[in-house]
Amino acid sequence: MRRFPAPTDTVTPRQPRGQERVITGNRQTSWAAFADAFVAEDEALRWARDRAHEAGLRSVTPGTGAALRLLAATVDAKAVAEIGTGTGVSGIHLLHGMRPDGVLTTVDPEPERQQFARQAFRAAGFASNRARFIPGRALEVLPRLADAGYDLVFCDGDRLECLDYLAESLRLLRPGGLVAFEGVFADGRTVDSGPQPVEVSRLRELLRAVRESQELVPSLLPVGDGLLCAVKR
Repeated sequence: MRRFPAPTDTVTPRQPRGQERVITGNRQTSWAAFADAFVAEDEALRWARDRAHEAGLRSVTPGTGAALRLLAATVDAKAVAEIGTGTGVSGIHLLHGMRPDGVLTTVDPEPERQQFARQAFRAAGFASNRARFIPGRALEVLPRLADAGYDLVFCDGDRLECLDYLAESLRLLRPGGLVAFEGVFADGRTVDSGPQPVEVSRLRELLRAVRESQELVPSLLPVGDGLLCAVKR
């Protein structure tokens, strides 16, 4: 019979060697790269990413996109609201996870970006009636959307408005629906103890509000620049 060490035994930890040491030393980077490569992105997504890069926009990472697909599929999403269309990268991922008859309502203050997203959605094979594009500021558009009419709300807009997005999301979501906020790590500044800009303070308030809310079941996913998720009770 195999003998396991008793609590008082001295166990010498195994030291990594060669390539294993390199992988261990860069473990976090390796895991992030592996997660980003786990779900392959197609030509339409790469095209949308290129348009975002040309416009100076930051798209969700492939790992975050894969998480959005999973979340949309988990709640069997038929109606999704997106704050921040960009050039369509996150929208394609959400549509891939939604039901075949689902409709994505996506809001952005820049109509020209939404034109890129239309092209990207079409190239990805989605019919035009799968997405509803609304140009305008989120806090002007969201109050016009139906109460409890959405399965998922994805927030990737102005960080200064994130607490207002949370309030609107709670109104828009059905019980059991899910809200997700992208970029809550703010490139590591959210957990940095030094002085930070107002937008980082807002993100810290958002994290605290979601964690302490009695209406939500929260989780913080370490994908991309941080994906804060919560299910409405």
